[in-house]
Amino acid sequence: MRSVLAIGAHPDDVELGCGATLLAHAAAGDTVTMLVMTGGESGPGDPEHVTGRRLEQEAAARALGARLVWGGMYDCMLTADAATVALIEGVLEETAADVVYVHAPDDSHQDHRAIASAAQGAARRLSRVLHYQSPSTLSFTPTVYVDVTAHLTGKLHALGAHASQVELSAMVEPDAVVASARHWGAQARIGYAEAFAPTRMVLDLAPAPRRRAEDLPAVHRLVPTARLAG
Repeated sequence: MRSVLAIGAHPDDVELGCGATLLAHAAAGDTVTMLVMTGGESGPGDPEHVTGRRLEQEAAARALGARLVWGGMYDCMLTADAATVALIEGVLEETAADVVYVHAPDDSHQDHRAIASAAQGAARRLSRVLHYQSPSTLSFTPTVYVDVTAHLTGKLHALGAHASQVELSAMVEPDAVVASARHWGAQARIGYAEAFAPTRMVLDLAPAPRRRAEDLPAVHRLVPTARLAG
């Protein structure tokens, strides 16, 4: 069982980037934590109603079967400074995370770039750090894919919890989400996929236990032939 930490700069970032993958982790029995760094104060909608975005994020986290941690920082003011790195390090330590998902570094939103950089620093000793695509990502060349065919509907349900953003932002468009998953699925030769560009991705291939001869299928056993007296 793994401990998974998904980091996003704003409410709905994680759901867009890796929501179906988090559902797959939860279905596999993994522990999933979401770290959302800000309340999305500068996003679409009335900035005085940030409480509504927080409630939407809490509902989305429940839909993904994830624990939610707030970073307590302010939208559009994120930097990859020592304080941000230390905050992420603290959550990594508290969750004992061994898999991290975070924004791709090459992004037109300064908050996304800052969190990608800070997470790379905080997770510098981890062996599994993967970057997801956002609608504002500039260049993205994934090499790791997760089959999310069974979890795409759940991702759309979690995104639906962000009602204010679905209504006001063209970036949170269900048809676009499905089309993206189908595109990456075609690249991965499966139905629907989420794609990731890893900083590091180490496969843990534990050796299979050696089987005893008596455990092998009968067709694989060598049975001596009795000699006939003549």
